[in-house]
Amino acid sequence: MIKPLILLTNDDGYQAAGLQALVRTVSSFAEVYVVAPDGPRSGAAASITSNVPVRLTPQPPLFQRGGAVLENENQENNDAPAFSSSLKERGLGGESFSCSGSPVDCVKLACEQVVPRKPDLLLSGINHGDNASISVHYSGTMGAVFEGCMKGIPSIGISQYLQRGQRYEDHPVCADALAAIARLCQQVIRQGLPQDVCLNINFPLAHSFRGWQVCRQARGQWTSEWVTATHPFGQHAFWLTGTFNDLEPDATDTDFAALRAGYASIVPVRIDMTAHEAMDDVKCLIEND
Repeated sequence: MIKPLILLTNDDGYQAAGLQALVRTVSSFAEVYVVAPDGPRSGAAASITSNVPVRLTPQPPLFQRGGAVLENENQENNDAPAFSSSLKERGLGGESFSCSGSPVDCVKLACEQVVPRKPDLLLSGINHGDNASISVHYSGTMGAVFEGCMKGIPSIGISQYLQRGQRYEDHPVCADALAAIARLCQQVIRQGLPQDVCLNINFPLAHSFRGWQVCRQARGQWTSEWVTATHPFGQHAFWLTGTFNDLEPDATDTDFAALRAGYASIVPVRIDMTAHEAMDDVKCLIEND
């Protein structure tokens, strides 16, 4: 029986602990391909690289097969890998790559140059920090998910809520939550997702998995987003920061409400961003012009 093929990426970089945890979680039941950025790309959203070439570099695998770590034939010559016109022609099953581009670049290149067939599932994460509420619009994690969804691949973004200053390495997704991810992935592979719908999953800080809560995206807003940068950056230089404000803190059906209650939130997200319910209002605007 052919194992399902899962493509993994993220926006925290190839070496990120969250990605490695996700790879370990699914490699027992799937053929795994990893194409992830060569460094942090947080906030990359759905950006693509069009002004310079994008480079793929073979890396040692992040997972095991048959109890032994696979060796990468090119890992000692990462500066000049002997790629053919299509990496798929080389049969690079189970190989892993870092990419000089954005998370979306990773997905585009993986689908066209790396994987031998259309993935049964795309996973992006586990992000070091949540992507709840409006952060979905900025997230490189979710940018990769949107790209997979637009290519007709069932796609899921997974993130771990962290408070400012906390590290994923110190507050990872717990073991039973990883097991729940594995079960969900297998279910999605079997049943698929609705057309043009992907999933945005966020886990709370917790020592055990309390369960899933399917919910909507909270209305929120980032404020106080810049602080002045000091020497040697000179005048008029600023660091991006910010404080997130939940604009409906009493709601019980949002992703942040689920996280506050200790549940993992699942928000189904549509690729079609048309505000269908507003079309009649807009028609009135132009009719009355």
